[in-house]
Amino acid sequence: MLAKLVRELPRGEYLYEPKWDGFRCLAFRDGDTIELQSRHGNPLGRYFPEVVEALARHPAATMALDGELVIVTRAGFSFEALLARIHPAASRVERLRSETPAAFVAFDVLATEELLLDVPLAERRAELERLLGDAEPPLHLTPATHDPDVAAGWLERFSGAGIDGVVAKPLASPYEPGARRMLKVKHELTADCVVAGFRVYADRHELSSLLLGLHDEEGALQHVGVVTGLGARLRHELRDALRPLTTTLAGHPWERGFLLGGGSTGRLRGAAGRWEPGMTQDWVPVAPVRVAEVAYTQVDGHRFRHPARFRRWRPDRDPASCGVEQLGAAGARPQELLA
Repeated sequence: MLAKLVRELPRGEYLYEPKWDGFRCLAFRDGDTIELQSRHGNPLGRYFPEVVEALARHPAATMALDGELVIVTRAGFSFEALLARIHPAASRVERLRSETPAAFVAFDVLATEELLLDVPLAERRAELERLLGDAEPPLHLTPATHDPDVAAGWLERFSGAGIDGVVAKPLASPYEPGARRMLKVKHELTADCVVAGFRVYADRHELSSLLLGLHDEEGALQHVGVVTGLGARLRHELRDALRPLTTTLAGHPWERGFLLGGGSTGRLRGAAGRWEPGMTQDWVPVAPVRVAEVAYTQVDGHRFRHPARFRRWRPDRDPASCGVEQLGAAGARPQELLA
């Protein structure tokens, strides 16, 4: 069952839950047979044996659960650590289960001894609480509330720091696979970033994306992501604005490369990828003197997971004032919701 994106929190006969930033996962148990499955039907159990074992210890011999696989580190939730768990080598799976153990957060029940798809959400939630109310890690029952003010507090405190918004579910709704009957509430997140380069299309000399930077705690300009999805008119406007600022690598903050440490999210389409001297230079450096306000969805560490969207130039912002502290919710600990 899926959700439709909205920007405002609805009020009425809803159950509100945090929208966890992990892997959507269906968990099935039929006696000794346990399977974890992605929303696209791909098997996940071999990558997360600690979750399979926890389900095997549960007293219910038959159940089908809908939920999310997440990993909590000392720094908070880590999507990069989740990506790293999808590895073909059994030895690496065994090592990572100890280094970065996963948790399963259940937010719906589809079946026990009987199929529950046609049962209203309010009744399914009661059954889920009966099943997992006393569960121990790595199994968790997602917190839920009927109070929209509590849900609004989750959005305010935790968005961008481990939860991806709030899901509003109609209390009377059945479970309809594939249908977008739920509402996912996500506030648009923005950051003021330094534009330090751009790329052009391979088949024509037109600007295709912007390379974005933010200053870290030591003042170094770190490459945090890209802007893509630019319309023809905006591409021309940005090209005209950046053309006088094109420069050589000498003296540029990224003359010795960027994202040299790599990272799992670099494999995602549109995510910032590493570059170092000696590789083909597929980008054009510009003097890092202009600031753009961009909108983004999720952050992993100090990197945008997906391409950002250009909103406007910020001539009032000093590039030196654009730091990584803009990303996420400072001091927020959404893992407290699983306590």
